[in-house]
Amino acid sequence: MPNTMLPSAFADLEAFAPTWCLATETERWNARISSTLPQLREFYDAFFPRLEEAIEYCDKFDLDDLPEDALNLLHLIYSLVLIAMAVEIMHQPAPVDGADAVMIRTDAPVP
Repeated sequence: MPNTMLPSAFADLEAFAPTWCLATETERWNARISSTLPQLREFYDAFFPRLEEAIEYCDKFDLDDLPEDALNLLHLIYSLVLIAMAVEIMHQPAPVDGADAVMIRTDAPVP
């Protein structure tokens, strides 16, 4: 399938890839904050049941030598982790009583 971002085993999540396969925590944070709770919930509900499978898939590769589709899947995992608290606890994209919360990293682990 042309223009796919994820491994074929995760083709059902491909619609989320352009939005959530983001390389940095700051990008993921900004996507979370600019999303609605229904959008976050849709991604969460689709991906959370497959999280362990996704982790197992990524674990087959050396972290420093991930194929591009596996790296995108890893970024999708990172996005799920970032939005989980918004969905499970806060029930809104932005932190509760967080004033003007922002996330800007000057350096971050890679991948």
